[in-house]
Amino acid sequence: MRWIEVEPSGPLSGSVKIPGSKNSSLALLAAACMAEGPVILQGIPNILDIRVIEGIAQEIGISIHRTETGEVVVDSSGLQSTDLSLEKTSAFRSSYYFVGALLARTGKVKIGYPGGDNFVSRPIDQHHKVMSALGAKVHLYDSYYVVEADKLTGNTIFFDTITCGATINALLAAVLAEGTTMLHNAARDPEVVDTANLLNQMGAKIRGAGTDTIRIEGVKRLNGCTYAVIPDRLLAGAFLMAAGMTKGVVTVDDVIPEHLASCLAKLKEIGLIIETKEKSITAYGDVRLRPTRIRTGMYPSFATDLQQPLTALLLLATGRSIITDKIFPERFNHVPQLRRMGAHIELKKGSAFIQGGAPLQGNFVHASDVRAGTSLIMAGLVAEGKTTIAGVEHIERGNEDMIGLFQRLGARISLHEGGALRSADGANEQAFGV
Repeated sequence: MRWIEVEPSGPLSGSVKIPGSKNSSLALLAAACMAEGPVILQGIPNILDIRVIEGIAQEIGISIHRTETGEVVVDSSGLQSTDLSLEKTSAFRSSYYFVGALLARTGKVKIGYPGGDNFVSRPIDQHHKVMSALGAKVHLYDSYYVVEADKLTGNTIFFDTITCGATINALLAAVLAEGTTMLHNAARDPEVVDTANLLNQMGAKIRGAGTDTIRIEGVKRLNGCTYAVIPDRLLAGAFLMAAGMTKGVVTVDDVIPEHLASCLAKLKEIGLIIETKEKSITAYGDVRLRPTRIRTGMYPSFATDLQQPLTALLLLATGRSIITDKIFPERFNHVPQLRRMGAHIELKKGSAFIQGGAPLQGNFVHASDVRAGTSLIMAGLVAEGKTTIAGVEHIERGNEDMIGLFQRLGARISLHEGGALRSADGANEQAFGV
């Protein structure tokens, strides 16, 4: 059993270097498997999801290894099969990128349905729509699906809803398809642009990434290259919120401020003082926090991945705040855990109604997903007494050194490992799972 302990820490102070984007890295690794030569990726975080993808790739003959300097080298020259591990591909949602990446090279991919964070199921109908539009056949079975095609042919695709994952998968499949593919109502996320930039460096012909219309001219082959992943905008946003949570001063370095525009605007509205430079952002949190209303949306709107840490921050804003998640209306597993710490939050039809200003008390809580874990850590920094957080594996899925980064800012946080964990009243930790 492993758990995190957090104690009241006072104002956080200092700077943290933001690692490469988890969400972007998963797409880049899949894209790198398409090259006929080695691809060197810089800044890929050493997290659980990345290690899972490495294992999936290695089982089918693709070599992925990390050098002593931290670069990740992908060499797909030994590709032998695309009958992917059903257990491993079902362990996280971004496994579906292997379909777009490998279908044109092999003509058939067998894969498990996407899993990962357990706050909501992950629909993949738009992914199947893309593959069908490019000429593939999709066969659905109880625990897996198979996509096969004699060849892929460019087409015009209108997404029924804006989806980052399906847009990236369409890029991966279309770059080796014959002819031209037009994507309409495409996602504009920085991770989409990052994937397109890597593919273009490998020899693809993609125009319009970052807009809602993307044009892909199919090419015959892709080559190896060296490429650096963008910084993790979601982790950066959480640390800026932690400054407001603790009335501290936190600087996030090696970031792209434009990627955080909607987040920064909302933090300013709440009351934080934000100072932006070319590659860094500083948040001054010794201010009176104001309640607000949030509606998450696809980029450039406020990100669903930031609503959990923002929930924790708004617990300190006296008055009523409302967070409505339009992307994943069921993504509120962190709320019952925050209630255990004294938070006054009511859930109703995809919205969290937060009555801020109530004192928080340390307690035993469980992190059900990556971002929920961040919100619980933040709450623990200001709660009276000790907060014990189980579900460490969920936090580690998306953060290489979350504890170390918080410690550098002065947080009293530590990781523990031992036997069965029990709460103050002697109950086993399983009683507090979600």
